Amino acid sequence: MEVTLRQIRYFVATAEIGQISLAAQHLNISQSAVTNAIQTLECCLNHPLFVRSAAGVTLTETGHYFLNHAYEVLRSLDDALNIPQTSSQTKGQINLVASYTVMGYFLPFHLQRLSQIYPNLRLKLYEAERREIETGLLAHHYDMAVVLTDNLTNPGIFSETLFRSERRLWLPARHPLLECLTLNLADLADEPFIMLAVDEAELSASRYWGEAGLSPNIMLQTSSIEAVRSMVANGMGISILSDLVYRPWSLEGKRIETRSLHQQAHPMSVGLAWCENIPFTPAMQAFRDYFHSVFLMPQQTVHRRPVRG
Repeated sequence: MEVTLRQIRYFVATAEIGQISLAAQHLNISQSAVTNAIQTLECCLNHPLFVRSAAGVTLTETGHYFLNHAYEVLRSLDDALNIPQTSSQTKGQINLVASYTVMGYFLPFHLQRLSQIYPNLRLKLYEAERREIETGLLAHHYDMAVVLTDNLTNPGIFSETLFRSERRLWLPARHPLLECLTLNLADLADEPFIMLAVDEAELSASRYWGEAGLSPNIMLQTSSIEAVRSMVANGMGISILSDLVYRPWSLEGKRIETRSLHQQAHPMSVGLAWCENIPFTPAMQAFRDYFHSVFLMPQQTVHRRPVRG
């Protein structure tokens, strides 16, 4: 029996989400299509990939092994379908600054692609917090920034949002809240909450909790995303973080589940920023054009940030 890429994609979505029904919703297909794809794979391997339960599905040992190789297959296909067209004409240097989350969870892949497309484009990289990024852009220490655009406050900074990453509830496997059909912030108020404190995540959290008239029951505030991941996976508490930093497994190999909130936490915006008075060099334009080609959406806007009180 032949294995198809569609079956592999359905399997990966189910492994990451932990429920066949939610994976089907995410893929915008029928639940039976996902079920049939998984059953076909299990028949080909002659081993079960998942353990089924009322709470969802968890990977077997074979499932873990197959998932690692499935990721490799999909990454290889993506690379094969996106062979970059190199441009040796674009030359120059960009002093590029990024915030912690962007540098760690978003930029590396795109920097590698840029080096292939523009072999003569030089990037000098910096990592900084939002206030330092704004100050550095205005002082022309940095040419461009890749940042969480909703956090910017200075009116002299232009920003361009490339995409928005949904914030979802993170839960350990078999948590009672996984049984709920809908969840909102009121359902979480008494749960021990692990608060991330990088890229002003705590300020973003205070905004959407405040809008709901609630406060989280904070048991730990940490600057380590891996600490949040491990604490949640080990059943010490819950958290709300964006899909950009989500990984289904902790460093100890324990499962982290996610659920959407009926009362939406604001999504995290990622985009480009620059000082309004700086002229665009060919290198800067090439950098911007690359991200346009990857993320350009009809709703994309360029705007000056209002000052928050």
